[in-house]
Amino acid sequence: MQRRIKAWAGAALRGWLLAAMACTGTLASAEAVRVKDLGKLQGWRENALVGTGIVTGLAGTGDSPSNRGTRQALSNAMSQFNLNIGPDQIQSRNVAVVMVSATLSPFSREGDTLDVTVNSVGDARSLVGGSLVLTGLKAANGRVYALAQGPLSVGGYRYDANGNVVQKNHPTVGSVPGGATVEVGVSAQMVSENHQMTFVLNEPDYTTANRVAEAINRRYGAGLAQARDASGIELLVPEAQRRQLVAFVAGLESITVEPDRRAKVVVNERTGTVVSGGDVRISKVAISHGDLKLSVRNETAASQPYFLGEAGDGVRTALVTNTRVDVEERNGPGFVTGSTTVADLVQTLARLKTPTRDIISILRAVKAAGALHAELLIQ
Repeated sequence: MQRRIKAWAGAALRGWLLAAMACTGTLASAEAVRVKDLGKLQGWRENALVGTGIVTGLAGTGDSPSNRGTRQALSNAMSQFNLNIGPDQIQSRNVAVVMVSATLSPFSREGDTLDVTVNSVGDARSLVGGSLVLTGLKAANGRVYALAQGPLSVGGYRYDANGNVVQKNHPTVGSVPGGATVEVGVSAQMVSENHQMTFVLNEPDYTTANRVAEAINRRYGAGLAQARDASGIELLVPEAQRRQLVAFVAGLESITVEPDRRAKVVVNERTGTVVSGGDVRISKVAISHGDLKLSVRNETAASQPYFLGEAGDGVRTALVTNTRVDVEERNGPGFVTGSTTVADLVQTLARLKTPTRDIISILRAVKAAGALHAELLIQ
């Protein structure tokens, strides 16, 4: 009988250990992140495009006639169609001068469409119902890469009459979905002449860069990748993969790595938000937080005389104000006797119904005392 009990206990123990190991493996694999989500290849970048245009068709909500820029822009647009109209002859509020912006993604080709954002630069009251006239969008080198035009989509409105104004959101900003057409394509240069590529981390970290390099070497061979600094990992494209560069990059992005992270506590004093990793440590520290509550109350009562017979004209009802001042001091000391985490401290303070802004003050004091082993970011 005892042998059966021992055998059953041993089997149960082995099953529990296997389950624990499986859970541990699951947790470890859950922390692994694809290389694709940790950064990008050097050369992968977006290009900003900007231009100046005209929005027409406004119902009297455009720029005022005193705006010289609007009159000059409209005169220049008319001159392209053999209409010689001077700026002083234009008196219209149906036109507005705008700045047009878009983002040109890498590997954009001719004929691709881009979303366009339109912003009023004059004194127009609203861009609702307007249409953007053909506008060239230039890059930083001064070259036109896209042409934009089309009706505006404005997520607001503004109507005023007889001094009454009704407004929703910002009616002087609009967009033209797919309103720009790429005229000059771009191509990002990912591979150098000596067949090398550089992978750049979004958050520079020496440990993460070393782990990425080791994972690439395990996949494609030793010595292929090498971490140059905290953000850049240089790698040589294998000779067998140079004709299949897309497949090589796809396999590179699918490699999983467990990234290292720095301990940070982010505090937003405007919204009272505290964001921290669950494992940010706090050393042994004593915390005492007091609260002083002061209330002043005034009570007004009527005082009636006891005898109103022949007492004279000076006898009348009087109002008496009694002032009461209450002072309540509540001291709530809390002691952290051993090593703990920010999550435990915040949960403890939340159970004590401590306001969020007081929690922020306590975290700042703990950081000043040198007990918070993390970077405290105040937003």
